[in-house]
Amino acid sequence: MTFKQLISRFLLLLVVALFSFPVIAQNEQGGTAAEASAPAGEANVDEGKTLFRNYCATCHNKNMKDNLTGPALGGVEERWSDYPREDLYSWIRNSQAMVNSGHPRATELWNEWKPTVMNNFNLTDQEIENILAYIDYVYTGKDQQAAQGPAAGPQQPVEKPNNTPLFIALAVILAILAVVLARIVANLNYMVQAREGNAPARRKTLVDILTSKGLIAFVIFALVVLGGYTTVNNAIMLGRQQGYQPEQPIKFSHATHAGLQQIDCQYCHDGARRSKHSVIPAANTCMNCHAAVKVGSTYGTAELSKIYASIGWNPNTDTYIEDYDNMSRSEIEEVYKKWITDNYIKEKGSLDAQGESLVQSQWEGIVSSLTNETKSKIQGPIEWVRIHNLPDHVYFNHSQHVSVGKVECQTCHGPVQEMEVVQQYSPLSMGWCINCHRQTEVQFAGNEYYNIYETYHDEIARGERDKVTVEEIGGLECQKCHY
Repeated sequence: MTFKQLISRFLLLLVVALFSFPVIAQNEQGGTAAEASAPAGEANVDEGKTLFRNYCATCHNKNMKDNLTGPALGGVEERWSDYPREDLYSWIRNSQAMVNSGHPRATELWNEWKPTVMNNFNLTDQEIENILAYIDYVYTGKDQQAAQGPAAGPQQPVEKPNNTPLFIALAVILAILAVVLARIVANLNYMVQAREGNAPARRKTLVDILTSKGLIAFVIFALVVLGGYTTVNNAIMLGRQQGYQPEQPIKFSHATHAGLQQIDCQYCHDGARRSKHSVIPAANTCMNCHAAVKVGSTYGTAELSKIYASIGWNPNTDTYIEDYDNMSRSEIEEVYKKWITDNYIKEKGSLDAQGESLVQSQWEGIVSSLTNETKSKIQGPIEWVRIHNLPDHVYFNHSQHVSVGKVECQTCHGPVQEMEVVQQYSPLSMGWCINCHRQTEVQFAGNEYYNIYETYHDEIARGERDKVTVEEIGGLECQKCHY
């Protein structure tokens, strides 16, 4: 191999290194922590947790110790211990029938909590026992003890280092080195040609080298490769920018609702347990609480008035406004300015210049939050800004993960109960999902959905395996996520 060939190959290696330098990436992993359960007799605590979320969490505090719309449920069995167990079942199924029959305990509860009426529930004795077992499990602190295990809580995402400056510096260094070596090769070629007696009239200058057809063709090729890589990479990241935290039309604090008030995620996002989508709650869901809680702890009337204005609730009279959709903006303005003014006077004693400015500012906030270029009317649904958005060719089913897989919301969405403004917590990339499926153990015990996997059940019974992962039941098949 001649010296010229050696130099040429070295230049080729530099070019390959420049455009195929490995991308440094942190492998993000997702997983779920197996939910601990403490059996209470024959009751199933896990089933009780699901039933509590679906039926009880609307009105009863999740910590079982504090009152909410209804009384704290911790110790409920002890409070009913003077009566037959069937009386407690009857109370849960149809409380008003117990009150009408004159039952002493039922009458006592009604006198304490009226006019709030407990909903009727068509639950079996076993389902009620499961709920009671879960209530006791939380009330006695066993859930907190289980949460201390190494698998408790969602995994924190690893921050990716920004390698762009490093790549730019490497590109500049390699480009300079390539130019220097090209100049050396040109001089060596000239010396060889001069020794052989057929040297050109003049040596090639640096300008000649930089404007040669070969170099221009290489630059064009490099730009095409770089442009293609950038386009594909940006397309892959479209809609799933980790850390994306847009401002919403209404300042809704998950830290207050899911954290301080401990409202279960699935109470508002009730589609998560029964459909593909978790759904954005309608204003009707907000009104379940805010028909009574009309002044916010942080923003007063400012943000709640936007909900009322979107749905047509008159907080002055505690009624829905008839024919609200056909009301003019001036008529709507009169209703909600009166509400804001009355609350200011109630707090300050009179309406001063500062109060008038506040009333006008809050009304303008209602208009700006509920109207835009495509929605001229205040009336109508709140147009929340979407945060999590997978590509159209990706299939994801919330109910499959939440109801069947028993995956906690925080596993993918992070500690939402600590977020004032929700952001995209996880990368939602294909690799992130695959890693989760490889590591996550399927909860076979007591889950009828997995009864068809007889071989795995037999192997577990014989002690030949101690777990089954999502990967082993087809979690890495392309068609599962890509139709």
